[in-house]
Amino acid sequence: MGKPIVAIVGRPNVGKSTLFNKLAGKRISIVEDTPGVTRDRVYAEAEWLKYNFTIIDTGGIEPENNDIIYLQMRRQAQMAVEIADVIIFIVDGKEGLVDSDREVAQMLRKSKKSVVLVVNKIDSAKQEVSTYEFYNLGIGDPIAISASQGLGLGDMLDKVVENFQDNSGEDENGDYIKIAFIGRPNVGKSSLINKLLGEERVIVSEIPGTTRDAVDSYLDTEEGKFLLIDTAGIRRKSKVKKEVEKYSVIRTYTAVERADVCVLMLDATQGISEQDEKIIGYAHELNKSIMVVINKWDLIEKDAKTTNIYKNNINRGLSFMTYAPYLFISAKTGQRIHKVLETVKLCYENYCKKIKTGVLNDVISRAVMMKEPPVIGTKRLKIYYVTQTGNKPPTFVFFVNDPTCIHFSYERYIENQLRDSFDFTGTGIKLEFRERKG
Repeated sequence: MGKPIVAIVGRPNVGKSTLFNKLAGKRISIVEDTPGVTRDRVYAEAEWLKYNFTIIDTGGIEPENNDIIYLQMRRQAQMAVEIADVIIFIVDGKEGLVDSDREVAQMLRKSKKSVVLVVNKIDSAKQEVSTYEFYNLGIGDPIAISASQGLGLGDMLDKVVENFQDNSGEDENGDYIKIAFIGRPNVGKSSLINKLLGEERVIVSEIPGTTRDAVDSYLDTEEGKFLLIDTAGIRRKSKVKKEVEKYSVIRTYTAVERADVCVLMLDATQGISEQDEKIIGYAHELNKSIMVVINKWDLIEKDAKTTNIYKNNINRGLSFMTYAPYLFISAKTGQRIHKVLETVKLCYENYCKKIKTGVLNDVISRAVMMKEPPVIGTKRLKIYYVTQTGNKPPTFVFFVNDPTCIHFSYERYIENQLRDSFDFTGTGIKLEFRERKG
């Protein structure tokens, strides 16, 4: 599973943005006393105890107000509720219970989502008595907080994380290789998935943005068992105007976190965009297994050099992940479709790869003999020992004299030596440097 999503909802001016900023640890949302200032959703990452999650700030919900702006804000909040795993319903303890709170509570009950009721602006223990009237909402025990002073947030977050599904045993899908198909709208993600499934499981349309959420499909083949995750295409920020697309961005990032293998799909007639680089860069930062599929290859006039020229052009934008394999296909004609799952399987096997400690240390010793680490300040890095501590992605811990002596260029050299000695095609690898004690 990806990170849980927590939406903060309530009527205008109850302190949603103040709470959001406090949880995010920085001032992201505009905080002002004028109702309706936050007209759009904002999202950020937060953490509590062992949990990392995404929080969404929303505009205030005014059920009885039909002003066009309030209607849009209400729709935004409803969409946040739809995609959220847990909802923080915030009310104003100073103003007390009002009809709009009841209307919002009714909407949340219909959603059948986990709701944590929070009474804000309770700045002292004496004021906690004013929380009792909110039991009338019938939506659970109210928790008193002061978002501006940071009071009561621990109790609130304890309640929030109680509602997260425990993914420690993850997995109903444990036997399946999870593949997220990502890329801009209308590059052929749904068409490719339908071709792989052999049926029209995912809606295919010429209208960009048809897929608005991440859609799962299961596939059992001779190559193995796969979970195919179709995602909404991500446009440039300036093009993300429709509210529904903004929430699709969150779902796409969540799909990347959830996946074992991320397949970046490009349109051969358009090439790579800055937005493609951004989303696959996120997968790269997470050290996911990655491959690049160039679709609509049948529409390109080709000669003997076309493939290499095209690959070099893409490589300029994806220079940070030269380990990713490329595949040129046509989802429409079926050209090289059979290679997709075959390549995914290769990437996944490398993502899971384990190297014996003795062999690993032999490779690193030879690498150091061929090229000594540079002197940083007055010190030279000494590598005493290396061991693999995990996979998915392959993770290597180097015990050294001083981790601050590792220069980024030498770290890259070590990574290249590992890639040359062991086949890590299609997967990121993680290097950690720790000081040897004693």
